[in-house]
Amino acid sequence: MNKIVPHPDETPVRFDAGPGTRRGPDFIIGGAPKCGTTSLHFILDQHPAISLPQDEVHFFDADDPIAHPDFLSVQGGALQWWDPRPGAQANQDWYAGRFPRPAPGGLVGEDSTTYLMSELAARRIAAQLPDARLVFMLRHPVQRAYSQYWHLIKTSRAAESFETAILRYPHILLGSGYAAGLQRFISALGRDRVHVCLFEDFRADIQGCVDGVTHFLGADPMRVDPERAWFNRTRYPARPALHRMANRIGRHLVRGRYRQHMGGSATLARRVENKLHYWWFAHVSPRFMTAGRPPPMAAATQAYLEQHLSARNAGLSTLLDRDLPSIWPGMRC
Repeated sequence: MNKIVPHPDETPVRFDAGPGTRRGPDFIIGGAPKCGTTSLHFILDQHPAISLPQDEVHFFDADDPIAHPDFLSVQGGALQWWDPRPGAQANQDWYAGRFPRPAPGGLVGEDSTTYLMSELAARRIAAQLPDARLVFMLRHPVQRAYSQYWHLIKTSRAAESFETAILRYPHILLGSGYAAGLQRFISALGRDRVHVCLFEDFRADIQGCVDGVTHFLGADPMRVDPERAWFNRTRYPARPALHRMANRIGRHLVRGRYRQHMGGSATLARRVENKLHYWWFAHVSPRFMTAGRPPPMAAATQAYLEQHLSARNAGLSTLLDRDLPSIWPGMRC
């Protein structure tokens, strides 16, 4: 990682959309993870007037040690971190360089699913992208947390049981605490610049959900091809305990890969690390992921999460003007 010395200048830097210059995003898919955001990205990327980077960007919360612990490190006793503030010009250039040039009159977007849980992203986005619109997809909070756990297992980033993981990785539960994050974005940007689609609505009516998003963005409607509408069909480990044991090794191989998100020098160690990462996910991890669904959650764990995540999402039904308990069984929010 190339360390950028923190700069005290917080003056907002706004992207210029003039001829020959890069531009920042017109919209952001800001969360939450494991709620269908990858599929929405995949669909919108088929729109002739919408351009998106291939991968999630994770810029405005890149200095968050909870959402992105692998982006930070300690080298020689010094904390190394990625500064997303306006004064760090090299990092601002990195961010601007993520975006493809749109067609004339087209829109540019990005997909960073951890912004919803960030305490800082809403304010930073409002300052730097004053006209941007935010799209959020939400899912039954307990099911979303469980799905994220299995994603951590799949990507070899966790080697614990679900119960231990929710204690060790706070972002599993923070990612399902939607109410506070939505309120931050509404306060920073205004209600008219925030759009919410429920995963359950998306599953039941993909076309209707996408129509709502394109209308919100001011883009022409698009016909969703059912054969090109679902990107991220998840497989689960057939032998979870054995997979968790393997991940005690695999987690060391993948950690450095996530630190490379913002680039850096191509050292010999990094090239070896990349080859090990490729080998692990090409030849080892897929051997475990052969089941079509995860094992059921323990009843006591589910009961705890229903009450805890209901409390975290108090007032969400009113905020969204939806009867969420009728859509999310077990939730009281």
